[in-house]
Amino acid sequence: MANPMPVPPYCAKNRLIGMIASPPSVSRHLRLRGLRHHVRCWGDPARPWVLLGTGWLDCSATFGPMVAGLLPDFHVIAPDWRGLGHSEWPADGYWFPDYMADVDALLKALAPDGPIHLVGHSMGAQVLSLYAGLRPERVRRLVLLDGLMMPDRGPAQAPEKLVRWMEQLGRERPPKYYDSFDTLAQRIRRQHPQLSDGWAQFIAHGWGAEEGQGRIRLLADPRHHLSMPIPYRVAESEAVWARITAPVLFIDAGRSIFRSALPEAEHVRRRAAFANQRTEVIADAGHMLHWDAPEATAASVKAFLQG
Repeated sequence: MANPMPVPPYCAKNRLIGMIASPPSVSRHLRLRGLRHHVRCWGDPARPWVLLGTGWLDCSATFGPMVAGLLPDFHVIAPDWRGLGHSEWPADGYWFPDYMADVDALLKALAPDGPIHLVGHSMGAQVLSLYAGLRPERVRRLVLLDGLMMPDRGPAQAPEKLVRWMEQLGRERPPKYYDSFDTLAQRIRRQHPQLSDGWAQFIAHGWGAEEGQGRIRLLADPRHHLSMPIPYRVAESEAVWARITAPVLFIDAGRSIFRSALPEAEHVRRRAAFANQRTEVIADAGHMLHWDAPEATAASVKAFLQG
């Protein structure tokens, strides 16, 4: 199913929404693996390249304030994952390996020569860490923002997950609409009460788009909420992570609500799969590091990438 929303044109000026400034960007639209993908680009392409990978249900626009701290030293690109933001919705749902294949196709199209830096948040950290192990020659340095916290699932859970997945397939899942950007911003603040009204408005304008008749459409395929049919097996990820040759920086959020999803010993064990890694913590930030602490996050990322 294609996303029928119009795609934003070239942004020639800084966006100022809710008093939150975001640097100018260029929207590029590429057909990759049969889908139209939207990629947001900032900065001078002659500078070293950085690819940003968003978290689940997020979109490239909300990285803007953090990107400001990386300019003018880097050229930054951030795709909207398939079915999110202004990228097209696939007809056959979502399979996690597709995200790695989308990154591979994107880099072949935009940056075919030499390695680039990768920075992933949450789900984007999972995607880009696996890509870095599958294509180690394509990665200069890797930054993982509050990620790699998916619980391990044993084989005994496979039947239940497959049954739940099959039962969901026939259910109609219409797009989500809101009466106004204010209404969407209120929902965002309920989920993220640490945000100011200005930040909630900024995110709402990235997550939604006007569709006419005064309605705001959420730029996310509702099928993202379907259960995945295959249990997550961390041993498979660890085998891929062991192939990474790039230096790796973990940036943890000190107030992340997801940190307790795994025992501390499990966090340590997973990171041991990375041959060259270190960890920094931004103590006063929650899981959405690029919202809660964009300047501090950008400073840590920039120092590591230039190290």
